[in-house]
Amino acid sequence: MDSNPGSPLTPAAVLLPVYRRHLPRLLLGFGALLGVDFFQLIIPRLIKRGVDGLAAGTVTQTGLLRIGTMILAAALLMTILRFFWRFLIIGFSRILERDIRDRLFSHLLTLDRAFFDHHTTGDIMAHAANDLGAVQMACGMGMVAAVDAMVIAVAGLGFMLYISPSLTMLAVLPMPLLALSTRRLAGRLHRRFNRVQEQFSLLTEFARASITGIRLLKVYTMEKVQQRRFDRLGREYIRGNLRVAAIQGMLFPVAALVGNLGMLLVLYYGGRLAIEARITLGDFAAFMTYLTMLVWPMMAVGWVTNLAQRGMTSLGRIVALLQASPSLRQPRSRAGESIGVSREITFSCRGLSFAYDGDQGEVLRDIDLEIGPGVVGVVGPPGSGKSTLCHLLARLYPIPDAMLFINGIDVNTIAPERVREKIAYVEQESFLFSDTIAANIRLGNPGAGFREMEKAARIAAIHDEIMGFTDGYEAIIGERGVNLSGGQRQRLALARALLADRPVLLIDDALSAVDMATEKQIITALAGHLRDKTVLLVSHRLSMLHDAHCIVVLDDGKIVGQGSHQQLFRENSYYRNIVENQGQTGDADMETVGN
Repeated sequence: MDSNPGSPLTPAAVLLPVYRRHLPRLLLGFGALLGVDFFQLIIPRLIKRGVDGLAAGTVTQTGLLRIGTMILAAALLMTILRFFWRFLIIGFSRILERDIRDRLFSHLLTLDRAFFDHHTTGDIMAHAANDLGAVQMACGMGMVAAVDAMVIAVAGLGFMLYISPSLTMLAVLPMPLLALSTRRLAGRLHRRFNRVQEQFSLLTEFARASITGIRLLKVYTMEKVQQRRFDRLGREYIRGNLRVAAIQGMLFPVAALVGNLGMLLVLYYGGRLAIEARITLGDFAAFMTYLTMLVWPMMAVGWVTNLAQRGMTSLGRIVALLQASPSLRQPRSRAGESIGVSREITFSCRGLSFAYDGDQGEVLRDIDLEIGPGVVGVVGPPGSGKSTLCHLLARLYPIPDAMLFINGIDVNTIAPERVREKIAYVEQESFLFSDTIAANIRLGNPGAGFREMEKAARIAAIHDEIMGFTDGYEAIIGERGVNLSGGQRQRLALARALLADRPVLLIDDALSAVDMATEKQIITALAGHLRDKTVLLVSHRLSMLHDAHCIVVLDDGKIVGQGSHQQLFRENSYYRNIVENQGQTGDADMETVGN
Protein backbone atom coordinates (compact mmCIF):
# COMPACT_ATOMS: atom_id res chain seq x y z
CA MET A 1 0.00 0.00 0.00
CA ASP A 2 1.22 3.52 -0.80
CA SER A 3 -0.11 5.15 2.27
CA ASN A 4 -2.04 4.76 5.48
CA PRO A 5 -4.54 6.96 7.28
CA GLY A 6 -1.93 8.09 9.79
CA SER A 7 0.51 9.25 7.14
CA PRO A 8 -1.27 11.04 4.27
CA LEU A 9 0.50 10.96 0.95
CA THR A 10 1.66 14.36 -0.28
CA PRO A 11 2.71 15.58 -3.74
CA ALA A 12 6.27 15.97 -2.43
CA ALA A 13 6.29 12.32 -1.32
CA VAL A 14 5.41 11.30 -4.88
CA LEU A 15 7.95 13.53 -6.64
CA LEU A 16 10.99 13.69 -4.34
CA PRO A 17 12.04 10.00 -4.56
CA VAL A 18 12.24 10.31 -8.36
CA TYR A 19 14.20 13.57 -8.10
CA ARG A 20 16.67 11.95 -5.68
CA ARG A 21 17.25 8.95 -7.96
CA HIS A 22 18.04 11.17 -10.93
CA LEU A 23 19.82 14.01 -9.12
CA PRO A 24 23.12 13.69 -11.12
CA ARG A 25 21.19 13.94 -14.39
CA LEU A 26 19.35 17.02 -13.15
CA LEU A 27 22.54 18.68 -11.93
CA LEU A 28 24.20 18.18 -15.31
CA GLY A 29 21.09 19.45 -17.08
CA PHE A 30 20.82 22.58 -14.98
CA GLY A 31 24.58 23.11 -15.34
CA ALA A 32 24.07 23.18 -19.12
CA LEU A 33 21.10 25.52 -18.68
CA LEU A 34 23.18 27.91 -16.55
CA GLY A 35 25.90 27.77 -19.21
CA VAL A 36 23.37 28.93 -21.81
CA ASP A 37 22.24 31.75 -19.52
CA PHE A 38 25.89 32.74 -18.89
CA PHE A 39 26.61 33.16 -22.60
CA GLN A 40 23.31 34.99 -23.10
CA LEU A 41 24.34 37.49 -20.45
CA ILE A 42 27.88 37.85 -21.83
CA ILE A 43 26.77 38.75 -25.36
CA PRO A 44 25.38 42.21 -24.36
CA ARG A 45 28.74 43.01 -22.73
CA LEU A 46 30.47 42.19 -26.04
CA ILE A 47 27.96 44.39 -27.88
CA LYS A 48 28.68 47.22 -25.42
CA ARG A 49 32.42 46.93 -26.13
CA GLY A 50 31.86 47.10 -29.86
CA VAL A 51 29.42 50.04 -29.72
CA ASP A 52 31.62 52.03 -27.33
CA GLY A 53 34.63 51.38 -29.54
CA LEU A 54 32.75 52.57 -32.61
CA ALA A 55 31.48 55.67 -30.78
CA ALA A 56 34.98 56.54 -29.58
CA GLY A 57 36.59 55.59 -32.91
CA THR A 58 39.07 53.31 -31.13
CA VAL A 59 37.96 49.93 -32.47
CA THR A 60 39.58 48.53 -35.60
CA GLN A 61 38.18 46.18 -38.22
CA THR A 62 40.20 43.38 -36.65
CA GLY A 63 38.76 44.25 -33.25
CA LEU A 64 35.20 44.16 -34.60
CA LEU A 65 35.94 40.78 -36.25
CA ARG A 66 37.29 39.50 -32.94
CA ILE A 67 34.13 40.64 -31.11
CA GLY A 68 31.92 39.10 -33.81
CA THR A 69 33.85 35.82 -33.58
CA MET A 70 33.38 35.77 -29.80
CA ILE A 71 29.62 36.37 -30.21
CA LEU A 72 29.45 33.58 -32.82
CA ALA A 73 31.40 31.21 -30.55
CA ALA A 74 29.07 32.03 -27.63
CA ALA A 75 26.03 31.35 -29.86
CA LEU A 76 27.52 28.00 -30.97
CA LEU A 77 28.24 26.95 -27.38
CA MET A 78 24.69 27.98 -26.42
CA THR A 79 23.33 25.72 -29.18
CA ILE A 80 25.32 22.72 -27.91
CA LEU A 81 24.40 23.35 -24.26
CA ARG A 82 20.74 23.83 -25.21
CA PHE A 83 20.72 20.33 -26.70
CA PHE A 84 22.19 18.87 -23.51
CA TRP A 85 19.82 20.58 -21.08
CA ARG A 86 16.82 19.60 -23.20
CA PHE A 87 18.00 15.99 -23.42
CA LEU A 88 18.78 15.77 -19.70
CA ILE A 89 15.94 17.77 -18.13
CA ILE A 90 13.10 17.10 -20.57
CA GLY A 91 14.28 13.49 -20.64
CA PHE A 92 14.00 13.47 -16.83
CA SER A 93 10.42 14.72 -17.05
CA ARG A 94 9.58 11.74 -19.28
CA ILE A 95 11.27 9.39 -16.80
CA LEU A 96 9.24 11.01 -14.01
CA GLU A 97 6.06 10.48 -16.05
CA ARG A 98 6.96 6.82 -16.56
CA ASP A 99 7.75 6.23 -12.88
CA ILE A 100 4.52 7.83 -11.67
CA ARG A 101 2.53 5.91 -14.28
CA ASP A 102 4.17 2.65 -13.15
CA ARG A 103 3.46 3.51 -9.53
CA LEU A 104 -0.13 4.41 -10.35
CA PHE A 105 -0.67 1.18 -12.28
CA SER A 106 0.95 -0.92 -9.55
CA HIS A 107 -1.23 0.78 -6.94
CA LEU A 108 -4.39 0.18 -8.97
CA LEU A 109 -3.56 -3.54 -8.99
CA THR A 110 -3.59 -3.53 -5.18
CA LEU A 111 -7.11 -2.08 -4.97
CA ASP A 112 -10.08 -4.38 -4.65
CA ARG A 113 -13.43 -4.64 -6.31
CA ALA A 114 -15.15 -2.14 -4.03
CA PHE A 115 -12.92 0.65 -5.38
CA PHE A 116 -13.70 -0.13 -9.02
CA ASP A 117 -17.40 -0.26 -8.23
CA HIS A 118 -17.21 3.50 -7.56
CA HIS A 119 -14.62 4.68 -10.12
CA THR A 120 -15.17 4.58 -13.85
CA THR A 121 -12.52 3.35 -16.26
CA GLY A 122 -12.65 6.72 -18.05
CA ASP A 123 -11.80 8.60 -14.86
CA ILE A 124 -8.84 6.32 -14.14
CA MET A 125 -7.62 6.58 -17.74
CA ALA A 126 -7.81 10.39 -17.50
CA HIS A 127 -5.40 10.22 -14.54
CA ALA A 128 -2.98 8.08 -16.57
CA ALA A 129 -3.17 10.31 -19.65
CA ASN A 130 -4.17 13.96 -19.25
CA ASP A 131 -3.13 14.37 -15.62
CA LEU A 132 0.23 12.70 -16.08
CA GLY A 133 0.86 14.82 -19.16
CA ALA A 134 0.22 17.99 -17.15
CA VAL A 135 2.61 16.83 -14.39
CA GLN A 136 5.26 16.00 -16.99
CA MET A 137 5.01 19.47 -18.53
CA ALA A 138 5.18 21.17 -15.14
CA CYS A 139 8.24 19.14 -14.07
CA GLY A 140 9.90 19.48 -17.48
CA MET A 141 9.46 22.73 -19.39
CA GLY A 142 7.78 24.39 -16.41
CA MET A 143 10.76 23.71 -14.15
CA VAL A 144 13.23 24.76 -16.85
CA ALA A 145 11.34 27.96 -17.59
CA ALA A 146 11.13 28.83 -13.89
CA VAL A 147 14.87 28.36 -13.27
CA ASP A 148 15.86 29.99 -16.56
CA ALA A 149 13.59 32.99 -15.95
CA MET A 150 14.86 33.40 -12.40
CA VAL A 151 18.55 33.29 -13.44
CA ILE A 152 18.03 35.65 -16.37
CA ALA A 153 15.97 38.02 -14.24
CA VAL A 154 18.42 38.15 -11.31
CA ALA A 155 21.58 38.34 -13.43
CA GLY A 156 20.01 40.73 -15.94
CA LEU A 157 18.86 43.05 -13.16
CA GLY A 158 22.34 42.86 -11.64
CA PHE A 159 23.97 44.00 -14.89
CA MET A 160 21.32 46.71 -15.31
CA LEU A 161 21.95 47.99 -11.77
CA TYR A 162 25.65 48.08 -12.53
CA ILE A 163 25.00 50.24 -15.60
CA SER A 164 22.40 52.58 -14.03
CA PRO A 165 20.48 52.03 -10.77
CA SER A 166 18.01 54.85 -11.52
CA LEU A 167 17.23 53.52 -14.99
CA THR A 168 16.76 50.03 -13.52
CA MET A 169 14.22 51.36 -11.01
CA LEU A 170 12.24 52.87 -13.86
CA ALA A 171 12.39 49.58 -15.83
CA VAL A 172 10.93 47.53 -12.95
CA LEU A 173 8.34 50.13 -11.94
CA PRO A 174 5.44 48.29 -13.68
CA MET A 175 6.39 44.92 -12.07
CA PRO A 176 3.83 45.05 -9.17
CA LEU A 177 1.07 45.16 -11.79
CA LEU A 178 2.30 41.79 -13.11
CA ALA A 179 2.50 40.23 -9.64
CA LEU A 180 -1.01 41.38 -8.70
CA SER A 181 -2.66 40.23 -11.93
CA THR A 182 -0.85 36.87 -11.89
CA ARG A 183 -1.99 36.15 -8.32
CA ARG A 184 -5.63 36.87 -9.14
CA LEU A 185 -5.65 34.90 -12.39
CA ALA A 186 -3.82 31.85 -10.98
CA GLY A 187 -6.66 30.94 -8.57
CA ARG A 188 -9.23 31.06 -11.37
CA LEU A 189 -6.97 28.98 -13.60
CA HIS A 190 -6.70 26.25 -10.94
CA ARG A 191 -10.48 25.93 -10.53
CA ARG A 192 -11.21 25.97 -14.24
CA PHE A 193 -8.50 23.44 -15.10
CA ASN A 194 -9.75 21.07 -12.41
CA ARG A 195 -13.20 21.22 -14.01
CA VAL A 196 -11.70 20.54 -17.44
CA GLN A 197 -10.00 17.39 -16.14
CA GLU A 198 -13.29 16.15 -14.71
CA GLN A 199 -14.99 16.76 -18.06
CA PHE A 200 -12.20 14.88 -19.83
CA SER A 201 -12.82 11.91 -17.52
CA LEU A 202 -16.51 11.89 -18.44
CA LEU A 203 -15.72 12.14 -22.14
CA THR A 204 -13.15 9.32 -21.97
CA GLU A 205 -15.49 7.01 -20.06
CA PHE A 206 -18.37 7.68 -22.45
CA ALA A 207 -16.17 6.93 -25.47
CA ARG A 208 -14.82 3.75 -23.86
CA ALA A 209 -18.27 2.46 -22.93
CA SER A 210 -19.66 3.26 -26.39
CA ILE A 211 -16.85 1.49 -28.23
CA THR A 212 -17.04 -1.52 -25.91
CA GLY A 213 -20.79 -1.76 -26.40
CA ILE A 214 -20.81 -0.91 -30.11
CA ARG A 215 -22.65 -4.09 -31.08
CA LEU A 216 -25.46 -3.34 -28.65
CA LEU A 217 -25.72 0.23 -29.91
CA LYS A 218 -26.05 -1.00 -33.48
CA VAL A 219 -28.68 -3.58 -32.55
CA TYR A 220 -30.82 -0.84 -31.00
CA THR A 221 -29.90 1.69 -33.74
CA MET A 222 -28.63 4.12 -31.09
CA GLU A 223 -25.69 5.45 -33.12
CA LYS A 224 -27.16 8.91 -33.68
CA VAL A 225 -28.31 9.20 -30.06
CA GLN A 226 -24.82 8.31 -28.81
CA GLN A 227 -23.29 10.67 -31.34
CA ARG A 228 -25.42 13.55 -30.03
CA ARG A 229 -24.54 12.72 -26.41
CA PHE A 230 -20.85 12.48 -27.30
CA ASP A 231 -21.07 15.80 -29.15
CA ARG A 232 -22.71 17.41 -26.10
CA LEU A 233 -19.94 16.13 -23.81
CA GLY A 234 -17.35 17.30 -26.32
CA ARG A 235 -18.87 20.77 -26.48
CA GLU A 236 -18.84 21.00 -22.68
CA TYR A 237 -15.18 19.92 -22.67
CA ILE A 238 -14.33 22.54 -25.30
CA ARG A 239 -16.22 25.25 -23.38
CA GLY A 240 -14.22 24.35 -20.29
CA ASN A 241 -10.97 24.53 -22.27
CA LEU A 242 -11.95 27.87 -23.72
CA ARG A 243 -12.55 29.17 -20.20
CA VAL A 244 -9.03 27.99 -19.29
CA ALA A 245 -7.66 29.53 -22.50
CA ALA A 246 -9.30 32.84 -21.57
CA ILE A 247 -7.23 32.95 -18.38
CA GLN A 248 -4.08 31.87 -20.21
CA GLY A 249 -4.79 34.47 -22.88
CA MET A 250 -4.77 37.16 -20.21
CA LEU A 251 -1.55 36.02 -18.51
CA PHE A 252 0.69 36.43 -21.56
CA PRO A 253 -0.57 39.85 -22.73
CA VAL A 254 -0.34 41.22 -19.18
CA ALA A 255 3.30 40.08 -18.96
CA ALA A 256 4.06 41.53 -22.39
CA LEU A 257 2.35 44.82 -21.44
CA VAL A 258 4.45 45.14 -18.29
CA GLY A 259 7.62 44.44 -20.28
CA ASN A 260 6.74 46.98 -22.95
CA LEU A 261 5.83 49.66 -20.37
CA GLY A 262 9.29 49.22 -18.87
CA MET A 263 10.81 49.37 -22.34
CA LEU A 264 8.98 52.64 -23.08
CA LEU A 265 10.26 54.27 -19.89
CA VAL A 266 13.82 53.14 -20.58
CA LEU A 267 13.76 54.38 -24.16
CA TYR A 268 12.66 57.83 -22.99
CA TYR A 269 14.82 58.33 -19.90
CA GLY A 270 17.72 56.14 -21.02
CA GLY A 271 17.92 57.98 -24.31
CA ARG A 272 18.17 61.27 -22.42
CA LEU A 273 20.97 59.86 -20.23
CA ALA A 274 22.89 58.75 -23.32
CA ILE A 275 22.41 62.15 -25.00
CA GLU A 276 23.62 63.88 -21.84
CA ALA A 277 26.62 61.50 -21.78
CA ARG A 278 25.72 60.30 -18.29
CA ILE A 279 25.95 56.78 -19.69
CA THR A 280 27.81 55.65 -22.79
CA LEU A 281 26.06 54.64 -25.98
CA GLY A 282 27.39 51.12 -25.42
CA ASP A 283 25.90 51.08 -21.91
CA PHE A 284 22.54 52.16 -23.35
CA ALA A 285 22.68 49.41 -26.03
CA ALA A 286 23.65 46.80 -23.42
CA PHE A 287 20.93 48.02 -21.04
CA MET A 288 18.30 47.73 -23.78
CA THR A 289 19.52 44.22 -24.59
CA TYR A 290 19.26 43.18 -20.94
CA LEU A 291 15.81 44.72 -20.71
CA THR A 292 14.77 42.79 -23.80
CA MET A 293 15.98 39.65 -22.01
CA LEU A 294 13.80 40.56 -19.02
CA VAL A 295 10.69 40.44 -21.20
CA TRP A 296 11.07 36.63 -21.30
CA PRO A 297 11.10 36.20 -17.48
CA MET A 298 8.07 38.48 -17.21
CA MET A 299 6.20 36.49 -19.84
CA ALA A 300 7.48 33.27 -18.26
CA VAL A 301 5.69 34.23 -15.06
CA GLY A 302 2.36 33.71 -16.82
CA TRP A 303 3.43 30.56 -18.64
CA VAL A 304 5.08 28.96 -15.61
CA THR A 305 2.08 29.87 -13.46
CA ASN A 306 -0.16 28.19 -16.01
CA LEU A 307 1.98 25.03 -16.14
CA ALA A 308 2.40 24.95 -12.36
CA GLN A 309 -1.34 25.31 -11.73
CA ARG A 310 -2.13 22.59 -14.24
CA GLY A 311 0.59 20.34 -12.84
CA MET A 312 -0.41 20.82 -9.19
CA THR A 313 -4.08 20.26 -9.97
CA SER A 314 -3.30 17.08 -11.87
CA LEU A 315 -0.79 15.90 -9.29
CA GLY A 316 -3.42 16.42 -6.59
CA ARG A 317 -5.81 14.17 -8.52
CA ILE A 318 -3.11 11.52 -8.92
CA VAL A 319 -2.20 11.70 -5.22
CA ALA A 320 -5.86 11.28 -4.30
CA LEU A 321 -5.93 8.12 -6.40
CA LEU A 322 -2.70 6.86 -4.82
CA GLN A 323 -4.24 7.57 -1.42
CA ALA A 324 -7.07 5.12 -2.10
CA SER A 325 -6.54 2.00 -0.06
CA PRO A 326 -8.01 -1.49 -0.37
CA SER A 327 -11.12 -2.04 1.72
CA LEU A 328 -9.91 -5.55 2.53
CA ARG A 329 -7.80 -5.45 5.68
CA GLN A 330 -4.38 -6.98 5.69
CA PRO A 331 -3.63 -9.21 8.72
CA ARG A 332 -1.96 -7.50 11.67
CA SER A 333 1.22 -9.55 11.32
CA ARG A 334 3.11 -9.15 8.07
CA ALA A 335 2.71 -12.78 7.03
CA GLY A 336 -0.65 -13.38 8.64
CA GLU A 337 -2.00 -16.87 9.19
CA SER A 338 -1.06 -19.59 6.72
CA ILE A 339 -3.52 -21.95 5.05
CA GLY A 340 -0.75 -24.46 4.51
CA VAL A 341 0.02 -26.59 1.47
CA SER A 342 -2.90 -28.99 1.75
CA ARG A 343 -5.14 -29.17 -1.31
CA GLU A 344 -8.12 -30.01 0.89
CA ILE A 345 -9.90 -26.71 1.48
CA THR A 346 -13.03 -26.15 3.53
CA PHE A 347 -14.95 -22.88 3.77
CA SER A 348 -17.20 -22.32 6.77
CA CYS A 349 -19.80 -19.53 6.82
CA ARG A 350 -21.03 -18.73 10.34
CA GLY A 351 -23.78 -16.17 10.41
CA LEU A 352 -22.33 -14.54 7.29
CA SER A 353 -24.09 -11.25 6.48
CA PHE A 354 -23.09 -8.69 3.89
CA ALA A 355 -24.25 -5.40 2.34
CA TYR A 356 -22.58 -3.53 -0.51
CA ASP A 357 -21.23 -0.10 0.34
CA GLY A 358 -23.96 2.48 -0.15
CA ASP A 359 -26.77 -0.07 -0.49
CA GLN A 360 -29.77 0.05 1.81
CA GLY A 361 -30.12 -3.58 2.83
CA GLU A 362 -28.12 -6.74 3.33
CA VAL A 363 -27.60 -8.95 0.29
CA LEU A 364 -26.72 -11.98 2.44
CA ARG A 365 -28.18 -12.63 5.89
CA ASP A 366 -27.10 -15.15 8.51
CA ILE A 367 -25.60 -17.69 6.10
CA ASP A 368 -24.47 -20.87 7.86
CA LEU A 369 -22.82 -23.19 5.36
CA GLU A 370 -19.99 -25.70 5.10
CA ILE A 371 -18.28 -25.96 1.70
CA GLY A 372 -15.71 -28.72 1.83
CA PRO A 373 -14.12 -31.09 -0.66
CA GLY A 374 -16.84 -32.06 -3.10
CA VAL A 375 -19.46 -30.18 -5.09
CA VAL A 376 -21.94 -27.83 -3.43
CA GLY A 377 -24.65 -26.61 -5.79
CA VAL A 378 -26.43 -23.26 -5.35
CA VAL A 379 -29.76 -22.29 -6.89
CA GLY A 380 -32.07 -19.37 -6.31
CA PRO A 381 -33.98 -16.59 -8.02
CA PRO A 382 -32.14 -13.56 -9.49
CA GLY A 383 -30.92 -11.20 -6.77
CA SER A 384 -30.93 -13.88 -4.10
CA GLY A 385 -27.20 -13.43 -3.32
CA LYS A 386 -25.63 -16.31 -5.28
CA SER A 387 -22.97 -14.19 -7.02
CA THR A 388 -22.33 -12.22 -3.83
CA LEU A 389 -21.54 -15.48 -2.01
CA CYS A 390 -18.97 -16.28 -4.72
CA HIS A 391 -17.48 -12.77 -4.41
CA LEU A 392 -17.02 -13.18 -0.66
CA LEU A 393 -15.46 -16.62 -0.95
CA ALA A 394 -13.03 -15.17 -3.53
CA ARG A 395 -12.18 -12.36 -1.05
CA LEU A 396 -13.28 -9.55 -3.34
CA TYR A 397 -15.11 -7.59 -0.62
CA PRO A 398 -14.47 -7.05 3.11
CA ILE A 399 -16.50 -8.87 5.72
CA PRO A 400 -16.59 -8.68 9.54
CA ASP A 401 -14.43 -10.98 11.65
CA ALA A 402 -15.53 -14.48 12.58
CA MET A 403 -18.04 -14.87 9.74
CA LEU A 404 -15.97 -16.73 7.13
CA PHE A 405 -13.34 -19.36 7.86
CA ILE A 406 -11.01 -21.34 5.62
CA ASN A 407 -9.75 -24.60 7.11
CA GLY A 408 -10.92 -23.28 10.46
CA ILE A 409 -8.97 -20.00 10.21
CA ASP A 410 -10.72 -16.63 10.08
CA VAL A 411 -10.08 -15.28 6.58
CA ASN A 412 -9.41 -11.81 8.02
CA THR A 413 -6.24 -13.19 9.62
CA ILE A 414 -4.95 -14.38 6.23
CA ALA A 415 -3.61 -12.10 3.50
CA PRO A 416 -6.31 -11.92 0.77
CA GLU A 417 -3.83 -12.94 -1.94
CA ARG A 418 -3.01 -16.12 0.02
CA VAL A 419 -6.70 -17.07 -0.12
CA ARG A 420 -7.13 -16.13 -3.77
CA GLU A 421 -4.16 -18.19 -4.91
CA LYS A 422 -6.12 -21.26 -3.81
CA ILE A 423 -9.15 -20.32 -5.93
CA ALA A 424 -10.05 -20.48 -9.61
CA TYR A 425 -13.12 -18.37 -10.32
CA VAL A 426 -15.38 -18.43 -13.39
CA GLU A 427 -17.77 -15.49 -13.23
CA GLN A 428 -21.10 -14.98 -14.95
CA GLU A 429 -19.64 -12.34 -17.25
CA SER A 430 -16.53 -13.96 -18.69
CA PHE A 431 -13.74 -11.44 -19.25
CA LEU A 432 -11.16 -12.04 -21.97
CA PHE A 433 -8.17 -9.89 -22.88
CA SER A 434 -7.47 -8.70 -26.42
CA ASP A 435 -4.69 -11.25 -26.82
CA THR A 436 -4.17 -14.76 -28.15
CA ILE A 437 -6.48 -17.57 -27.09
CA ALA A 438 -3.46 -19.31 -25.55
CA ALA A 439 -2.56 -16.24 -23.47
CA ASN A 440 -6.12 -16.02 -22.16
CA ILE A 441 -6.26 -19.68 -21.17
CA ARG A 442 -2.79 -19.58 -19.58
CA LEU A 443 -3.60 -16.48 -17.48
CA GLY A 444 -3.74 -18.41 -14.21
CA ASN A 445 -0.89 -20.77 -15.12
CA PRO A 446 1.56 -19.01 -17.49
CA GLY A 447 4.04 -21.89 -17.37
CA ALA A 448 1.59 -24.55 -18.55
CA GLY A 449 2.59 -26.58 -21.61
CA PHE A 450 0.53 -26.97 -24.76
CA ARG A 451 -0.71 -30.46 -23.84
CA GLU A 452 -2.02 -29.25 -20.48
CA MET A 453 -3.73 -26.30 -22.16
CA GLU A 454 -5.26 -28.56 -24.80
CA LYS A 455 -6.54 -30.93 -22.12
CA ALA A 456 -8.27 -28.07 -20.27
CA ALA A 457 -9.78 -26.83 -23.55
CA ARG A 458 -11.09 -30.33 -24.36
CA ILE A 459 -12.75 -30.63 -20.95
CA ALA A 460 -14.38 -27.25 -21.57
CA ALA A 461 -15.48 -28.49 -25.03
CA ILE A 462 -13.80 -25.59 -26.82
CA HIS A 463 -10.73 -27.26 -28.40
CA ASP A 464 -12.35 -28.13 -31.74
CA GLU A 465 -13.66 -24.60 -32.17
CA ILE A 466 -10.25 -23.13 -31.34
CA MET A 467 -8.67 -25.29 -34.01
CA GLY A 468 -11.25 -23.92 -36.44
CA PHE A 469 -9.49 -20.52 -36.26
CA THR A 470 -6.77 -19.93 -38.86
CA ASP A 471 -4.09 -19.51 -36.18
CA GLY A 472 -5.59 -21.96 -33.69
CA TYR A 473 -4.49 -21.20 -30.14
CA GLU A 474 -2.42 -18.25 -31.39
CA ALA A 475 -5.48 -16.51 -32.86
CA ILE A 476 -6.01 -12.98 -31.52
CA ILE A 477 -9.44 -12.39 -30.05
CA GLY A 478 -10.90 -8.89 -30.01
CA GLU A 479 -11.44 -6.69 -26.98
CA ARG A 480 -13.32 -8.67 -24.32
CA GLY A 481 -13.59 -11.52 -26.84
CA VAL A 482 -15.92 -9.51 -29.05
CA ASN A 483 -15.45 -11.84 -32.04
CA LEU A 484 -16.52 -14.90 -30.01
CA SER A 485 -19.98 -16.07 -29.09
CA GLY A 486 -21.18 -15.90 -25.49
CA GLY A 487 -20.84 -19.66 -25.13
CA GLN A 488 -17.31 -19.63 -26.53
CA ARG A 489 -16.27 -16.90 -24.10
CA GLN A 490 -17.71 -18.87 -21.17
CA ARG A 491 -15.94 -22.06 -22.19
CA LEU A 492 -12.61 -20.27 -22.65
CA ALA A 493 -13.01 -18.84 -19.14
CA LEU A 494 -13.78 -22.34 -17.83
CA ALA A 495 -10.69 -23.75 -19.58
CA ARG A 496 -8.63 -20.98 -17.95
CA ALA A 497 -9.91 -21.95 -14.49
CA LEU A 498 -9.31 -25.66 -15.14
CA LEU A 499 -5.74 -25.06 -16.33
CA ALA A 500 -5.01 -23.07 -13.15
CA ASP A 501 -5.70 -26.35 -11.30
CA ARG A 502 -6.35 -24.79 -7.91
CA PRO A 503 -7.96 -26.67 -5.01
CA VAL A 504 -11.08 -24.45 -4.99
CA LEU A 505 -13.26 -23.87 -8.04
CA LEU A 506 -16.07 -21.31 -8.06
CA ILE A 507 -18.38 -21.52 -11.09
CA ASP A 508 -21.03 -18.81 -11.07
CA ASP A 509 -23.65 -19.77 -13.67
CA ALA A 510 -20.78 -19.79 -16.15
CA LEU A 511 -22.36 -22.07 -18.76
CA SER A 512 -25.68 -20.25 -19.16
CA ALA A 513 -24.91 -19.47 -22.83
CA VAL A 514 -23.93 -23.05 -23.70
CA ASP A 515 -26.39 -25.34 -25.49
CA MET A 516 -27.69 -28.45 -23.73
CA ALA A 517 -25.68 -30.94 -25.79
CA THR A 518 -22.38 -29.13 -25.15
CA GLU A 519 -23.29 -28.71 -21.49
CA LYS A 520 -23.79 -32.46 -21.15
CA GLN A 521 -20.40 -33.06 -22.78
CA ILE A 522 -18.75 -30.65 -20.34
CA ILE A 523 -20.49 -32.21 -17.31
CA THR A 524 -19.25 -35.66 -18.29
CA ALA A 525 -15.68 -34.41 -18.81
CA LEU A 526 -15.71 -32.39 -15.57
CA ALA A 527 -16.70 -35.31 -13.38
CA GLY A 528 -13.18 -36.70 -13.05
CA HIS A 529 -11.49 -33.31 -12.92
CA LEU A 530 -13.52 -32.07 -9.95
CA ARG A 531 -12.65 -35.04 -7.79
CA ASP A 532 -10.92 -33.99 -4.53
CA LYS A 533 -11.61 -30.29 -5.21
CA THR A 534 -13.81 -27.90 -3.26
CA VAL A 535 -16.39 -26.72 -5.77
CA LEU A 536 -19.19 -24.18 -5.45
CA LEU A 537 -21.39 -24.50 -8.52
CA VAL A 538 -24.07 -21.87 -9.11
CA SER A 539 -26.52 -22.81 -11.84
CA HIS A 540 -30.15 -22.49 -12.89
CA ARG A 541 -29.92 -25.82 -14.71
CA LEU A 542 -30.30 -28.85 -12.48
CA SER A 543 -28.40 -30.98 -14.98
CA MET A 544 -25.27 -29.01 -13.98
CA LEU A 545 -25.74 -30.14 -10.37
CA HIS A 546 -25.56 -33.82 -11.28
CA ASP A 547 -22.51 -34.45 -9.05
CA ALA A 548 -23.45 -32.10 -6.20
CA HIS A 549 -23.44 -33.86 -2.84
CA CYS A 550 -25.41 -30.94 -1.40
CA ILE A 551 -27.68 -28.34 -2.99
CA VAL A 552 -28.37 -24.96 -1.34
CA VAL A 553 -31.41 -22.82 -2.16
CA LEU A 554 -30.98 -19.06 -1.64
CA ASP A 555 -33.83 -16.56 -1.57
CA ASP A 556 -33.67 -12.92 -0.54
CA GLY A 557 -30.15 -13.40 0.84
CA LYS A 558 -31.08 -16.32 3.13
CA ILE A 559 -30.72 -20.08 2.90
CA VAL A 560 -34.27 -21.38 2.55
CA GLY A 561 -33.36 -24.94 1.69
CA GLN A 562 -30.38 -27.25 1.91
CA GLY A 563 -29.94 -30.94 1.26
CA SER A 564 -30.15 -33.58 -1.44
CA HIS A 565 -32.25 -33.31 -4.57
CA GLN A 566 -34.98 -35.57 -3.12
CA GLN A 567 -35.15 -33.65 0.14
CA LEU A 568 -35.46 -30.31 -1.60
CA PHE A 569 -38.03 -31.63 -4.06
CA ARG A 570 -40.22 -32.69 -1.12
CA GLU A 571 -39.64 -29.72 1.17
CA ASN A 572 -38.87 -26.62 -0.97
CA SER A 573 -41.52 -25.18 -3.30
CA TYR A 574 -39.09 -23.02 -5.29
CA TYR A 575 -36.83 -25.98 -5.99
CA ARG A 576 -39.81 -28.16 -6.84
CA ASN A 577 -40.95 -25.55 -9.39
CA ILE A 578 -37.51 -25.62 -11.03
CA VAL A 579 -37.62 -29.41 -11.26
CA GLU A 580 -41.08 -29.39 -12.78
CA ASN A 581 -40.27 -26.58 -15.22
CA GLN A 582 -37.21 -28.47 -16.42
CA GLY A 583 -39.22 -31.65 -16.91
CA GLN A 584 -37.54 -33.65 -14.12
CA THR A 585 -40.54 -34.90 -12.21
CA GLY A 586 -40.02 -38.66 -12.28
CA ASP A 587 -38.31 -40.65 -9.56
CA ALA A 588 -35.64 -41.83 -11.98
CA ASP A 589 -34.80 -38.25 -12.89
CA MET A 590 -34.65 -37.21 -9.24
CA GLU A 591 -32.30 -40.06 -8.42
CA THR A 592 -30.07 -39.17 -11.35
CA VAL A 593 -29.77 -35.57 -10.29
CA GLY A 594 -29.35 -36.46 -6.65
CA ASN A 595 -26.53 -38.94 -7.09
